[in-house]
Amino acid sequence: MNTMTDSAAPPADTLRKSRKNNPEKTREDILQAAVAEFVARGLSGARVDAIAERTRTSKRMIYYYFGSKEELYVQVLEKLYGDIRTTEGHLHLDDLEPHAAIRRLVEFTFDHHDRNVDFVRIVCNENILNGENVKQSEAIHAQSLNIIRTLDAILRRGEASGVFREGVDAVDLHMLMTSFCFHRVSNRHTLGAIFKIELADEQIKQRHKTMICDSVLRYLQR
Repeated sequence: MNTMTDSAAPPADTLRKSRKNNPEKTREDILQAAVAEFVARGLSGARVDAIAERTRTSKRMIYYYFGSKEELYVQVLEKLYGDIRTTEGHLHLDDLEPHAAIRRLVEFTFDHHDRNVDFVRIVCNENILNGENVKQSEAIHAQSLNIIRTLDAILRRGEASGVFREGVDAVDLHMLMTSFCFHRVSNRHTLGAIFKIELADEQIKQRHKTMICDSVLRYLQR
């Protein structure tokens, strides 16, 4: 049994050489392992030793790349927020007429939250910490402003063409469209137990996606 395990695992010198030749991959591997650890245990309960074990590296290397457990946690937040913000930037919302742009953004937001439970859970954890770590990240702030600017431009285009009501605030609308998408994931266990609903059922997901899209668009209509 031990022989099979040893022969299947890459030699330590091979791992060291791989990390030396591809530091970005090493850094990404550490981040991925850190996501799992922080999601499972939160910032206070997470152990750098456990992250090192997941990546077959050392605490020393993790500290070399990230400085401290707290700095690693901030970069995990930046990665998870960055993933959604980067993908939003590839939706080509400026190329769509206002109604279609809003629908695409709401559908994307719904799907992203549904498929990325880790993102939802770590945001819940960060809110328990009063957002203290998010406050430290200029990257999260800057990236989040990008989607607000994009959303504001869509709203103003909709106003100018007479299809959207006037004066809707982009941050308010962002909160409206994300709140339901987030809540149905963050509270899926209690909602499921209380109301006997299976939120992972595809028909229910499609019904909910249609509902939030229609709700947002009806709110915006002139």
